[in-house]
Amino acid sequence: MTAAANLSVAMGPRIEFASIDLTLGRTSILEQVSFSVAAGSVHAIVGPNGGGKSSLIKTLLGQMPHQGQLTLHWPGEHEVIGYVPQALEFDRGLPMTVDDFMAAMCQRRPAFLGLSRRVQPAIDAALARVGMLDKRKRRMGALSGGERQRVLLAQGLIPEPQLLVLDEPMSALDEAGIQVFEQLLHRWRQSGITVLWIEHDLEAVLRLADRVTGLSRKVLFDAPPAQALTPERLLGLFSVHPRSESLAR
Repeated sequence: MTAAANLSVAMGPRIEFASIDLTLGRTSILEQVSFSVAAGSVHAIVGPNGGGKSSLIKTLLGQMPHQGQLTLHWPGEHEVIGYVPQALEFDRGLPMTVDDFMAAMCQRRPAFLGLSRRVQPAIDAALARVGMLDKRKRRMGALSGGERQRVLLAQGLIPEPQLLVLDEPMSALDEAGIQVFEQLLHRWRQSGITVLWIEHDLEAVLRLADRVTGLSRKVLFDAPPAQALTPERLLGLFSVHPRSESLAR
């Protein structure tokens, strides 16, 4: 299903970035970034390390100061954003199980009191969707990197989001985990959820995204995957240091 076909049933918002500038100290992180994310679409952001992709996500989540206008056009009363970070940093020696982690992230009740009956069905369903239900009693520190990434995907689904923000979710996944992620992505598109997806796997972006924005401090291209991920455009995106003043001029 394409983004255009999904617009009439979209649950998620349309997002507009208009002339977004972000400067930290004397360093320009983002400069005049403008593009739109269609409601209910899977929109990928690609670019070099240090090009401002994660900073743009943090701007969207209200974690970074910026100039310019950022607008979310929600289709209904529900305005739930799910976020899946690139990695989880924690003390692997902690006796924290998968259930403990999900309780800490997904309920107000203290995690040491266990899962509340109110959220347990949603947590059960989320863990089942990522293939981790049978490992819920395992310590987080004993999981593989791919398994921890699946747990991060699960927590991003509670409560059910209308907008899902993903920061390189495939980076630590094994082959089985990648298949789980791709199934989730297709399900989110069918449900009309807006997905904003930072990804370095360009082959996956070509297959799975509705639209792609190339970002290296500035927007270098914004187009459907087949038009965006050409050798010429990718060479321009990845061959110049993102802090170069001559970029995209």
